Amino acid sequence: MRIFVDTANFDDIKKAYDMGVLSGVTTNPSLIAKEAGVRYEDRLREIADYCKGIESISAEVFGETAEEMVKEGLAFSEIAPNITVKLPLTPDGLRACRQLTDKGITTNVTLVFSATQALLAGRAGATYVSPFIGRLEDVSKGSGIELISQIASIFEQHDIKTNILAASIRTVDHALEAALAGANVGTMPYKVIEDMTKHPKTAEGLATFAADAEKYKKNLK
Repeated sequence: MRIFVDTANFDDIKKAYDMGVLSGVTTNPSLIAKEAGVRYEDRLREIADYCKGIESISAEVFGETAEEMVKEGLAFSEIAPNITVKLPLTPDGLRACRQLTDKGITTNVTLVFSATQALLAGRAGATYVSPFIGRLEDVSKGSGIELISQIASIFEQHDIKTNILAASIRTVDHALEAALAGANVGTMPYKVIEDMTKHPKTAEGLATFAADAEKYKKNLK
């Protein structure tokens, strides 16, 4: 499972990228709203300039009609070659997805909460489809990971090449379970990525190594 960071905070994006594990960045209007005084297009350019070589930088459209979404998507795609246009799972979103896909533009259909929605996104040519684990589990405990598994099974059976991008990952357990269920990508806040580096035995081992290193240094004197 490839790792995307889900944030518009540039410091968190840099930390994830510098760690050497990052394949992409996902953003949305809610995340950009937290970054006071930042224009969306400017933040996308900053990400593209800093995060060289990553697979995807998502840019979510604000329009409601397919025509508006396509116009925005085309403008976003001019920012960098790895921009992914993020579209809602609506009839107009699917129409826009097909049109942008046919123009060679990478797309991500988001706000997916059922396997049948994911199937439609796949058939509309989406590069990525984003089922929301955490938000779904808010109303139906345990169903988020089951949804990933259902989508993975459908895509495999029907040879759909769309990437399953597990979204709304809130914990390390979410990340683990999404990977085991067949998600191609997991997008998560930087804190979850950082938490994935941690284990009590790792901390214990580091403390032991540090103590032994001090003993070694003293023996050299």
